[in-house]
Amino acid sequence: MLKRAIAAAAIVATAVACAPPQADTTDEGADRSSGELKVWLFQEASNGPKEDVVDQAIAEFEAAHDDVKVNVEYLPVDGRASRFNGAFNDPDSAPDVAEFGNTDLAGYVASNGFADLSGDLDQWPDAADLVPEVLDTAKIDGRTYGVPWFTGTRALYYRTDVFTELGLEPPATLAELTTTARAIRAAKPDMYGIAVGGKYLFALLPYVWANGGDIAERDGDAWSATIDTPEARAGLAQYAELLRPDICPPAQCAQLTGSQTVAAFAGGKAAMAIGGDFNRAAVDAGAVKDDYAVVPLPGTEPGSIAPAFAGGNLLGVFGSSERRTLGWEFVTLLGGKEYQRKMYDAMGTMPTFADVQDEIAIDDPFLAPFIETVQAGTRFVPATPAWTRIDAQAVLPTAVQQVATGRQDVDTATSAAAAEMDAAFAGS
Repeated sequence: MLKRAIAAAAIVATAVACAPPQADTTDEGADRSSGELKVWLFQEASNGPKEDVVDQAIAEFEAAHDDVKVNVEYLPVDGRASRFNGAFNDPDSAPDVAEFGNTDLAGYVASNGFADLSGDLDQWPDAADLVPEVLDTAKIDGRTYGVPWFTGTRALYYRTDVFTELGLEPPATLAELTTTARAIRAAKPDMYGIAVGGKYLFALLPYVWANGGDIAERDGDAWSATIDTPEARAGLAQYAELLRPDICPPAQCAQLTGSQTVAAFAGGKAAMAIGGDFNRAAVDAGAVKDDYAVVPLPGTEPGSIAPAFAGGNLLGVFGSSERRTLGWEFVTLLGGKEYQRKMYDAMGTMPTFADVQDEIAIDDPFLAPFIETVQAGTRFVPATPAWTRIDAQAVLPTAVQQVATGRQDVDTATSAAAAEMDAAFAGS
């Protein structure tokens, strides 16, 4: 079994509205055992494989529950805000069960939208095998509001042909990554040593965390920025160092997003990139499909792994549901081990149970470094709706860009970022 670290992880954040509506929970006492169970799931770019797995779960559930009909509606992800906010305001339009992003959790909890499932998880034997740091993405203030359905994280893609040609080994530390990238750029001036982006927040965050910093801290109900601490500044500076003419020139790289950096690697324009397990199809469809491998993004010391951002989706029960027990039972079926494995087989999504992850790592070596990264301990952004504003204003990417282009030094850029974050936390 891959090593499982149990370091505490930050809980999840962000909401889709700055002033979330409040759900009407007057019918929470109802718990009907028959009738229609309404389920909202997200529409995928290619939804057929997902529907096949969900249909299997529906058939199994209905066979075990007389007089129950499960109706699933697939929602476009981009349109989720209006649908969820409408459901929070009008319980008659709400589903019983829903899939939602863990970065939306804080806002939805502020809306009283989802039921507290803490007690239910305590009674569910399978819950003991959920990766602790991934389960933390379903928690706010110690209460759990969903079952992690799948997770996603990032690791270091690298060109095996380039590394072999130049006699290089995958970097063992973040500092070594920088020197390796610089050596590659010197030997191959038409190639980025590593593709990184000034707008790639989820590549920046592991650098901050690996250096012992964080972007914010909580004291009671209040949040304050910590991106201007010495540790966080060291991480941001180390990341910005990659945006240099001798690695990834800021003129080309300062505006790159995460998807664009992966595209540069897939197209053969870079020797390394920080990408997710969910980027596999894009890389396999590119020019480097037969010439790449993946290792965990290293930390600051040899043998360490930089803490990664833990994305993913949850399955939860609406607080206004009149079929709470049925909803929970459906969540544990669709979100349980058997159907998480089926979802992986159909769509390649990473399960959230450690034992299922370990089985998959044996069957699919590609996923092993991502699973190792997850089990080494992941982190998250501040669990407050204020993060929506901070993220939308690109506060941290702007700080990176200011440093990378030489417009500001690290201290000035991070002080400005901290001031903007604190204003958002204060609601001003």
